Amino acid sequence: MHTARRLRRGSSAQLAPLGITYAQARTLRLVATDGPVRMADLAARLEVVPRSVTTMVDALERTGLVARHTDREDRRSVLVTPTTEGRRLIERLDRARREGAAEVFGGLTRAEREQLLAMLARLCARGSCVSCGGPDRGPGNGRRTTAATAASGGAS
Repeated sequence: MHTARRLRRGSSAQLAPLGITYAQARTLRLVATDGPVRMADLAARLEVVPRSVTTMVDALERTGLVARHTDREDRRSVLVTPTTEGRRLIERLDRARREGAAEVFGGLTRAEREQLLAMLARLCARGSCVSCGGPDRGPGNGRRTTAATAASGGAS
């Protein structure tokens, strides 16, 4: 738990000067990874009620990080996509995230990092990983958790 708190505190400290909260960063990351994404699907992925997603997307849209578009296939649905500025911010956040993870996990030996990566991959495969969303999105499937990235030596 201490390590998780340390990672979260580091994230919050990195996000504050950017004027974005941890929840907004998480939402932006999902939109950038999965986009364009329907608002309802975004709420399901974040495990929140749709109204909460609306508030989150409103804030991201006001700052120019995402844009809303009507879904051409279903005009009742709204799609959210990252803007160029939103993608740039994700790149900056990814670099900062890797640096923070390297700081936290840098004291581990290569063997310890490999062991940690194997354990995290096992948890992810079981669907126990809240960071990557489960077995379809874990290590080896295009996205890695911060700890998995650090455990592997920092490569994403």
